[in-house]
Amino acid sequence: MSILQNTNLKRLSIAIGLILAAGLVFALGMVQPQAEPQIFYEEVAEAILPPEEEEEHQPCRAERVMRALAEAYPRRVLKAEYRDNGWAVLLRDTWFYYADGRLLPEELLYRIPYYRPIAFYDNYPHELPPWTPPTPEQISFFREWSAARATQLPRAPHFFDTLYRARSHAESYRRVKTIRFLGNPVTVHHAILEELTLVEYRILEAARTDSLVRAWINDIDRVYGWHWRNIGGTQSRSFHAYGVAVDIIPRTLAGRAVYWRWSGPNWFNIPHERRHHPPDAVIRAFEAQGFVWGGKWPFFDTIHFEFRPEVMILNGIELSTLR
Repeated sequence: MSILQNTNLKRLSIAIGLILAAGLVFALGMVQPQAEPQIFYEEVAEAILPPEEEEEHQPCRAERVMRALAEAYPRRVLKAEYRDNGWAVLLRDTWFYYADGRLLPEELLYRIPYYRPIAFYDNYPHELPPWTPPTPEQISFFREWSAARATQLPRAPHFFDTLYRARSHAESYRRVKTIRFLGNPVTVHHAILEELTLVEYRILEAARTDSLVRAWINDIDRVYGWHWRNIGGTQSRSFHAYGVAVDIIPRTLAGRAVYWRWSGPNWFNIPHERRHHPPDAVIRAFEAQGFVWGGKWPFFDTIHFEFRPEVMILNGIELSTLR
C-alpha cells in the first residue's frame, strides 16, 4: 500500500472517530448543556491524531545566494530578506532581486530575458578533482558552447557595477590603486587591498618551508590586474574591469596550458599534468581570502584568481578570519 493510501486510510479512521465523538458530545450535551463541544473535539483529535513532523527548512537557491552575498560583503550589502514575493539584498540604498539567477533592481526586472544568469559556481570543489577524459556528450557540449560564446546574452552587470561603484571606465579607474604583490606591480580595486595583502602574507609564509612555492614566486613574470574589458569572446563584463581579478603570468610554461582559449580546438583533452598549476599552498592562500581559482573551472584558466567570497560561502569553504 502506498504512503498516500496509508494516509487516506488513517484520515478516514480519524473522521469516523470524530463523528462518533460528536455523537457522544451531543448525548452529553443533553444532560450537561454547559459542556464545550469544540474543546472536546480538540481533545479527541489530540488523542487520536499522530503529532505532525515538522519538515526541516531547506533554503532555496535564491535564499542561499542572497544570504551568501550579505555575508560576503557585510559593509556594503546591508541585509538579505524575502520581500515582494522574492529574495533580495539591500546594496547600500538599492534592493537587488534574485531573478532566475540574475541580480536586478526592481525597475529592471522586466529585462530578465535580456541577460543570462550570473555564475555562482554552486559546485566549486574544495579540492581539484582528478581529471577524466570527457565523454562524447561533454565534448559536444564544450564545442557547441564555445562556438556560441560570442552571441550569448551578457551577464547582468548591475549588482557588481553598484557593489564596486564601477559603471564605466572612468568610474572604475577612480577606484583602483597600484600596489606591489610578490614583488610585482599590480593595479586592483581598493576594496580588495587587505585581502590581497593577506594572500601575499600566506604565500610568503608557505615559501619559508615549501621549495615549490619559492620556485613559483621566482618564476612570476608579471601580475595582471585591472583592465576595463569584457570576458574574452563574450559580451559580459570581466571581473578584471572592476579590478578584483588577477592573472599571475609565469616566465616559463614548458609547453603547459594555462587557458582553454589559448590551447587549441581540443583543449578539453588536456589533463591536469599538462596544465600550468600554481602550488597547492598558493591556491589555498587565495581561496582562504575569498578568491576563486580558474583552474577549477571546466573552461580552465589556471593563472586567474577572482575575488568572489560568496562562492566560498555557498560551497562551505571556510574563509580566513586572519586580519
